[in-house]
Amino acid sequence: MVLLYFFWTSLPRELFPDPLSPVLFSDDGQLLGARLAADEQWRFPRMEVVPERFFRVLVEYEDRRFYSHPGVDILSMGRALAQNIKHGRVVRGGSTLTMQVIRLSRKGRSRTLLEKCREIVLALRLEFSRSKKEILSLYAAHAPFGGNIVGLDAASWFYFGRGPEKLSWAEAAFLVVLPNDPRLVGSPERLLRLKEKRDRLLRRLRSRGIISNLDYRLAEAESIPRGMRQIPRSAPHLLDTLVVKKRGGTPLFRTYVQSSLQEALSVLLREKNITLFARNIRNAAVLVIDNRKAAVIAYVGNAGGERKGNFGQDVDLVQSSRSTGSILKPFLYAVMLAEGSITPKTLIPDIPVHYSGYIPENFDRRFRGAVPAQSALAWSLNVTAVKMLQQFGIPRFYNQLRRWGMSTLSRSPNGYGLTLILGGAEGTLLEITGLYAKMAQLAMQADGGGEEIRLLKDERIQRSRMAGLGPGAAYLTLEALTEVNRPDEEGYWKNFSSSKWIAWKTGTSYGLRDAWAVGVTPAYTVGVWAGNADGEGNSELTGLSIAAPILFDIINMLDTGGAIRRPNLFLKELSVCRDSGYLPADLCPVERTSVPRESRFSLVCPHHQIVHLDRARRFRVDSGCESVEKMVHEAWFVLPPVQEFYYRKYHPGYRILPPFRPDCSGFLQAEAGRQVMSLIYPDRDTEVYIPIDLDGRPGQAVFEAVHRDAEATIYWHLDEQFIAATRHFHQVSIRPDPGEHLLILVDEDGRRLERSFRVLNPEKTGF
Repeated sequence: MVLLYFFWTSLPRELFPDPLSPVLFSDDGQLLGARLAADEQWRFPRMEVVPERFFRVLVEYEDRRFYSHPGVDILSMGRALAQNIKHGRVVRGGSTLTMQVIRLSRKGRSRTLLEKCREIVLALRLEFSRSKKEILSLYAAHAPFGGNIVGLDAASWFYFGRGPEKLSWAEAAFLVVLPNDPRLVGSPERLLRLKEKRDRLLRRLRSRGIISNLDYRLAEAESIPRGMRQIPRSAPHLLDTLVVKKRGGTPLFRTYVQSSLQEALSVLLREKNITLFARNIRNAAVLVIDNRKAAVIAYVGNAGGERKGNFGQDVDLVQSSRSTGSILKPFLYAVMLAEGSITPKTLIPDIPVHYSGYIPENFDRRFRGAVPAQSALAWSLNVTAVKMLQQFGIPRFYNQLRRWGMSTLSRSPNGYGLTLILGGAEGTLLEITGLYAKMAQLAMQADGGGEEIRLLKDERIQRSRMAGLGPGAAYLTLEALTEVNRPDEEGYWKNFSSSKWIAWKTGTSYGLRDAWAVGVTPAYTVGVWAGNADGEGNSELTGLSIAAPILFDIINMLDTGGAIRRPNLFLKELSVCRDSGYLPADLCPVERTSVPRESRFSLVCPHHQIVHLDRARRFRVDSGCESVEKMVHEAWFVLPPVQEFYYRKYHPGYRILPPFRPDCSGFLQAEAGRQVMSLIYPDRDTEVYIPIDLDGRPGQAVFEAVHRDAEATIYWHLDEQFIAATRHFHQVSIRPDPGEHLLILVDEDGRRLERSFRVLNPEKTGF
C-alpha cells in the first residue's frame, strides 16, 4: 500500500508550470502577434487538438508502438541496451514518447541510471492519468525546436508562417526530426543534414504506406526553411492591452479581427502618419466594429510604431481616456427625442449665454439665434448642446452614459457641469465607438436591443439595452447625422460627399488636443482618433480636418451594406409648427415630422401671436388709435429679441414686427414695448465676476443688449444712476462693486427693461 501511495502521488499536479507566450489570433486563425514568455522563450499556449498528420509522423519516427505500450516499451529498451553495450557508448535511448514527456518536464536532468528509473515510474503513472492524445499534445507543446522556440505551435509559425493544422507532410516531417537535434538549424551544412533526416523519414512513411508515392515525391521536392520568420506585429497595442488586463490564465487571445482589413488599415494609418507627423500631429488610432456580430474586426491602437524615438507610439490610444469634444452630442439628442423634450424640428436658442462664468461658444464663433434641433446636431453647435443639457439635466445625462457603458466618468455630475457635453468628460475610442455601434444595432433591432461589443471570441454574449432609447429615437438621431453640410469649418465637409449611406460625427476637444470622427453604416461602425499621446495641442487639429478624411478613406474600403431602413413601427407622425417645430396653435402653418413612438412631446408653439395692423399693413395699431373694423389681423412669427437679432442675419425672409403707429401710445403699445429690448448679459439670476487686471485693480464687465429697432437709442442706468447711452451696438463696460445691483434700460419711447444681478467678491470666491 505504501508503494502504491508513493506511485500514485509521484506525478506532479502540473507537469509544465512554465510561463507562456501571449499570442493573438485573427478571426480566420492567422497569427496577429506574440510576445516572449517571462523566461525569454517562445512557448505558445498548448493547443487543444494536435493535427493528426503531425501525430502520425511523430509516432512513426519516435515510438511506433506508442498506442500499445503502457508508457514503457521493454523491447525498445532491450534493443537500445544491446546497441549501447555493443558500441561502448549511448547510441540509442529507448525512451518512449511518454518517457520523453517526463524528461522534458524534469528540465534536462543528468541522464543517469537512477534518473532513467524515475522516468520509467513517472511515465507509467502518466499513462494512468492521461490519454494517449493528451500525452502527444504534451510532447508537441514542450519539445525544443531550435533556439528559444518551444512547442509545435511556435515552431510552425516561426518556420512556416502558419498554424500546425496546415502543415504539409514534408513540414510535419521536418518538425518531427528537429527536436532530436535542434542545433542543426543554422549553417548550410547543418541544414543539409536536417534535410537528409527529413527525407529518410519521408521514405519510411512511404514504405509503411502512411503516404502515397505521389505525396512522397511532392514532399521530397519541398525545400526546408533556411531560417526563422519574423513574428507578425499586426495588432501590437491590442495584444499588450489584453496581456495587462488578463492578469493570469492562459494568454491565448482569439479575436474577431479580420487579418486582411487589419493589415490594410495599418498601412493606411502608417501612410497618414507620415503626413500628419510633418504637421506635428504624431499619433492616431482606428477601430472598426461589425454591427452584425457586435465585434471589433479591426484595431489599430496607434501609428508610427516603426518610427525611431519616443513619440508616444507605444500607447494604446483605442483604450486611453481622451477628452470627448462634442462626440457625445448625438446621445443627448437621442434621449431628448425619446422622452419628448424636443422634436427634430424644435427650435433651440443659439445666442450668447453665461452660466456662472462658463461661456460656451460655437466652433465658428457665430450665433444663429435659433436652430432646429436636428440641424443643431448636424452642425455640431455648442451653444445649443449646452442649452439642451441644461434642460435635460446634467445628472440624468451622466447616469444615462454610465448605464450605456461609459466607464471613464470618474467624477460626480457636478464635477463635470455643463462641459460634460463639450469635452469636459473623457472617453475611450473603444467605448465611444461602441456606443455608436449599439445605437446602430438599436436602430435596426425590432426588440429594442443589441449585444455588448466584444473583442474576444471567448467573451460571453451579453445583451445590451440602451435604457431610455428605442429604435425610433436611434434611427432619427442617425438620420440627422447623415446631413453632411457642416458649417463649422467652411469647405472641409465638401470633401466627404459619398454615395454610401453614412451617419457621421466629428469632435474636437478644448485646446485642440483630440480630433474624433465616428461613422455609422448598417454593417460597420468606424471610430478614428488623432492627436498627440502626450496631450500637446495643435492649431490644425480638428475632427473635421484631420480625423474625418481618415474615416472616409476607411469607409470607402468597406462594403457598408446600403442604408439603415426606417423602423416605421417605432415611429409616428406629428403635426408641428413649420416655423418653430412645436405643436401648432391655431396661428401656425403646419408640417409633418417623425418622432419616436414613445415620445410624449406636448409643448405648444410660443412664437406666434396675433398682430393688429392698419389697412396698409405698415404699422401696428390698437383700439385706442384705430377702430376694430379697420384693423387687419395677422398671425406673426415672433422670436424673443435676442434670438431675433441673430436669427434674421441667416433668414432674410424673417419679418420683424412693424412699429406702432405714432398716434398709438396706449397700454397695448407700452406692453408690447417690453419685448423690444433684451439683455444678452447679464442674464437672469446671473452672478457677475469682475476680473482683476495685471496691476491688481478690479477690471470691468461688459454688459450687452439688443433692440428690435436697429436705429434705437438705449439709456443705461445702474441702481437708478445714468451711466451711458448706446446706439446700433449696445454694449457698456462698467465696474460695479460687489453685492446686489439693479440694471435699468430705457429706450427713446420710454420702454423700460429691468434686470437684477449680483457681483461676486473676488477675495471670497478664490479667483
